[in-house]
Amino acid sequence: MKRTPGLAFIFVTLLIDVLGFGLLVPILPKFVAMLSHSSISTGARDYGWLLALYGAMQFLFSPLLGSLSDRYGRRPVLLLSLFFTGIDYIIMALAPTLVWLYIGRTLSGITGASFTAASAYIADVSPPEKRAQNFGLIGGAFGVGFIIGPALGGLLGEWGERVPFWAAAGLSFANLLYGAFILPESLKRENRRPFDIREANPIGVFAVLGKFPLVWGLAGTLAASNLALQCLASTWVLWATDLFHWGTRENGFSLGVFGAVSLIFQAGLARYLIPRLGEKRAVIIGLAVGMLEYAGYGLATQGWMVYVIMFMAGLSYLVGQAAQSILSRQVGDDAQGTLQGALTSLNSLTGIAGPVIATNLFAYFTRPQASQHLPGVPFFLASALDAAALFLAVRALCPRQEPLAAA
Repeated sequence: MKRTPGLAFIFVTLLIDVLGFGLLVPILPKFVAMLSHSSISTGARDYGWLLALYGAMQFLFSPLLGSLSDRYGRRPVLLLSLFFTGIDYIIMALAPTLVWLYIGRTLSGITGASFTAASAYIADVSPPEKRAQNFGLIGGAFGVGFIIGPALGGLLGEWGERVPFWAAAGLSFANLLYGAFILPESLKRENRRPFDIREANPIGVFAVLGKFPLVWGLAGTLAASNLALQCLASTWVLWATDLFHWGTRENGFSLGVFGAVSLIFQAGLARYLIPRLGEKRAVIIGLAVGMLEYAGYGLATQGWMVYVIMFMAGLSYLVGQAAQSILSRQVGDDAQGTLQGALTSLNSLTGIAGPVIATNLFAYFTRPQASQHLPGVPFFLASALDAAALFLAVRALCPRQEPLAAA
């Protein structure tokens, strides 16, 4: 069985999906503030709730879509997600009020299973010893998408605040056509299993994860790490705009550099670093580096410092794919969709809490009445959360009777 073509197809599919979202990142906070008739600081709260709504819908519906992909295959679930993502961008492009944005994000969140299905797809077509390397395709797609997307979105945003939304919609529908005509199904019929409603609801997520002790422990690690990342992602543009007075072009460029570093490490260096470090060490070292990275952003006083920190913290990008590889080996081939749906749903909980907490912290410490102007406070919280993730990882991966060794 040839595996490379399927991986190439899923990479391009993910790339176009990330590229569409990346177009919006530099302009969305200002767009929300415009529709809510408020300043960036005050509008940060609306922006946080908008991001949280998407996470809430993903939490509720990702297990359902993951289980459906175990029953009917990855391809139809992925195409459904891409279609409604395109509809979401059109709704947002036409939005006359903030309510329209909430409607669009709700619809997209309900069907937003592209990364759930993609992760299961990669597990389907990858032998166990290659999964860590192949899960790097997800990071690689993020990297390339966030090199091009935010930079292009920053430029398009100068032509009009709604132009990036139309561009994102066009990319999503192009992605849909690509998947419909080219992307093959990855799940063999003999590996499909009956749909079980007990594993297709958000409460059942915890029962699924609880069946496997290592999965449960490492899922907690990823939850804390993802919550830290949500704090960073939801306030980056707000923070840089407030502290450095960056516009859409500068914010887009900085996010593009983020994507470049992610690509270098996840799609390039990971294939050499993870086998040498071992998957367990890669997770632990990456979390330790990430903890210092977030603190560094919080302490930064000049824009150039941000880029130094980005390049010095590259090892933090290894955590996700190394952990995904470990987790994927804990369940059978017929349960990869359920596992990825459970992990996506758990991650979505962080997508609910992280933006709300981080944007409210930002708004509180940047309001005119604040005793101290501290826009970097959300990054200090992110550093503490990564420290908690590191503690959980050590407990899960390094029990006392087992020395730390390459996975």
